[in-house]
Amino acid sequence: MNLAVESVAKSFPGVLALDGVSVDLKAGEIHALMGENGAGKSTLIKIITGVFRPDSGNVLLDGRPVAFNSPRDALAAGIAVVHQERNLIPRFSVGENILLERLPTKNGLVDYTAVGQQARRYLDLLDRNIDPRSEVRSLSVAQMQIVEIAKALSLEAKILVLDEPTASITGHESAAFFKLLRQLCGEGVAIAFVSHKLEEVFAIADRVTVLRDGKNVATGVPIAQMTRQKLVSLMIGREERVAQIGERIVDTTAIPLETRKLCTSLGHKGIDLALYRGEILGLYGLVGAGRSELAHAILGAGKITAGDLLIRGQSVRVRDMHDALTRFRLGYVSEDRKQEGLILMHSVSKNIAITIWDRLGGALGLISRRREARAVAPLVGRLEVRTPSLGQPVRNLSGGNQQKVSIAKWLAAEAEILIIDEPTVGIDIKTKTHLHELIGEIAREGVSVLLISSDMAEMITLADRILVMRDFRIIGEVANDHIYETVSKAIMNRIHTVDQVEPVGPSIGSAVR
Repeated sequence: MNLAVESVAKSFPGVLALDGVSVDLKAGEIHALMGENGAGKSTLIKIITGVFRPDSGNVLLDGRPVAFNSPRDALAAGIAVVHQERNLIPRFSVGENILLERLPTKNGLVDYTAVGQQARRYLDLLDRNIDPRSEVRSLSVAQMQIVEIAKALSLEAKILVLDEPTASITGHESAAFFKLLRQLCGEGVAIAFVSHKLEEVFAIADRVTVLRDGKNVATGVPIAQMTRQKLVSLMIGREERVAQIGERIVDTTAIPLETRKLCTSLGHKGIDLALYRGEILGLYGLVGAGRSELAHAILGAGKITAGDLLIRGQSVRVRDMHDALTRFRLGYVSEDRKQEGLILMHSVSKNIAITIWDRLGGALGLISRRREARAVAPLVGRLEVRTPSLGQPVRNLSGGNQQKVSIAKWLAAEAEILIIDEPTVGIDIKTKTHLHELIGEIAREGVSVLLISSDMAEMITLADRILVMRDFRIIGEVANDHIYETVSKAIMNRIHTVDQVEPVGPSIGSAVR
């Protein structure tokens, strides 16, 4: 089955999202859709999948015009999608979510044995460690991403639209996924693939279409005719700029955050780490390694069952996020900015100022908009948040600008220790460069950063040292000389070598950059 979009336009109040956009998806081919945040990719996908109707232009299936009134119409026509925003029901099991549209029944009741067996077929293609009986709310963000992919695969569609499908998973899981995509192409499936990871596009795509400001700047170009520099130039309108992280001196005499033989109710065993003042300490591991869960335990979302958590040398227990900030100047940029990091219906101003409302309140605890704006405006300027006004609801911003707001609220609070989890998930290349420079700047000012990222290149660019996790344990430390080939190989060798866990203590590693 082939799909074509011809000269489609779509407007929203004050915004022309698509202006005469065209693209064609061919059976047995992977077609990359590229562009910055706000270029129109997600709007185009929502038209293809029946979420939006175009204002003008046509969508054709095998040459015949079609008009989808809902996603169900698109699904009935053989089109499945993995959206950038997850569409899972947290209290349902993994299996129920995968088979939601067609749960098997027996004697008029859901046959949960069959649910598990059928869901297992699709999970085994991606990650054998996810139990189809587990509730989705118990999974990490990366595992939820895999469930979303399995759900789309289970529909056995003829056209598969993938919007940032690998945003939260590591290169190891992505490689297995790409092998599966090639298999689907061999079976005649047409695939639209959206990713900000350029190395993935060059590895997997056959052709590429690039959007900028809602218009085509390249349409169906064979990937073999593209270079990285040319593709980036088409996306952003200029040549790529390499992030300037800058020189930093890490103070190895000060240890703001440390764990000693830490065990948690979430499954961690004997976690030893020391985060120095002004350091960016990386945590890398495959999906299910326990990185984000360790952050949650430090922040009080999981019980510490043994060992010690020390902040500035004092053994402590953090009760919750408010306690982390007010007592310990500890902040957390969540990997799930839309569910945990931001209040989407609230304004840019309120989202940034929420961490300092106690400071801004007057005698009766009332906060004036003027005082809030004075506190927030400098950060919006510093982080180059693109917003029509401070009163703009955060849900209306692009993913990159939402992430800047998420970071800004912790800068407003003057956090001295900042855990940053997947800082550039779903972020375009220009914004990613700016966020990398911002993280380097934060560390240069003396903030200690614990960085969690599934993006190997990002980890090697930013981290001073890299701790490798597997099965909720730290299995070793990799010195980072910022040479991708050697450091990435060392990390993956750690992950795939079954040996004794290397002790990692506060004396290991000093970083000068």
